[in-house]
Amino acid sequence: MSAFTVGSILMGTTRPQEMREWYCRVLAPGHTGEGPIDLGGMLLVIDQRDDVAPVNLEPGRMILNFHVEDIDAVAEHMREAGVNWTVPVEDRAMGRFGTFADPDGNLLQIIQFAPDAHAAIA
Repeated sequence: MSAFTVGSILMGTTRPQEMREWYCRVLAPGHTGEGPIDLGGMLLVIDQRDDVAPVNLEPGRMILNFHVEDIDAVAEHMREAGVNWTVPVEDRAMGRFGTFADPDGNLLQIIQFAPDAHAAIA
């Protein structure tokens, strides 16, 4: 059996319109229309839910990572979009990482791996 491909993520929230606007502004500024938001081939579906807390009480449980080629340019866009950084972009052994939170407190990261990082992982 081959590995599965992530096609979409369903995000439950008590404030779907605010979350949708945030995700479009920060991660998909060219996105228009309703429906799923395309995040580089993975679709984000934001859904109104009454069975979740207004803020994620355990944000480190799952972190959504975005691999980027120019982390400084991406970080500048995010600063201009008003991102709440939990860990500003920093150098680590495998490359450069920055961690931020969405309005519900879910954690996301941008990562620019060092050129030899993938070889080290393998």
